[in-house]
Amino acid sequence: MIELKDLSKTYTVSDRIVNAVLPTTLSIHQGDFVSIVGHSGSGKSTLLSLIGGIAKPDKGTVVIDGTNIREYDDRKLSKLRNDKFGFVYQFASLIPTLTAKENVLLPTVFGDKKNDVDAVQLLNQVGLGDKIDRYPSELSGGEQQRVAIARAFINSPEVILADEPTGDLDEETEAEIMAFFEKVNKEKKVTMIMVTHSSELALRAANRFRMKQGALEKLN
Repeated sequence: MIELKDLSKTYTVSDRIVNAVLPTTLSIHQGDFVSIVGHSGSGKSTLLSLIGGIAKPDKGTVVIDGTNIREYDDRKLSKLRNDKFGFVYQFASLIPTLTAKENVLLPTVFGDKKNDVDAVQLLNQVGLGDKIDRYPSELSGGEQQRVAIARAFINSPEVILADEPTGDLDEETEAEIMAFFEKVNKEKKVTMIMVTHSSELALRAANRFRMKQGALEKLN
């Protein structure tokens, strides 16, 4: 499903070259649950951005369903991201003037699908069925993150890319969100790729890796 072949990325910071991702080769199959653990600055978020077509590699390829996405122009990359991927970040980044349901429906503006019923169902699944018409300012931080997670699933993505998805949450909410991730991974075969600084959280995935100074290594 996803093949990384000798993928690498460097940045220049104050005339200094930073090897964010050293040459990386990795295969991720449909229905895998992958965790990548590492400290801040280890390169794990950059790797996730490369997989999702947000950043472009300096060398190597990202092959998705047999197609090298380096060949895609910006329009094709945007469509790929909207159709194939769901993105979850540490901070919810909701639109303050939209309700919870409207925020969930936002990705559908850029695609062919818009279904209020799906949005309500997703909000029910993340425990916010009674707050679909609330604005972000009326929700707690944990509730806002649940809205963001529902939003990531509105276009029925095949892959979820989660960057520190529970980093700003209390333990109870973290446990509920991880349970939801595991449920959709198991029941709907949604591929989960999660980066985190938490070794304990990383253990929830069946396929575990560590990122250190740009280098990816497999964990037992």
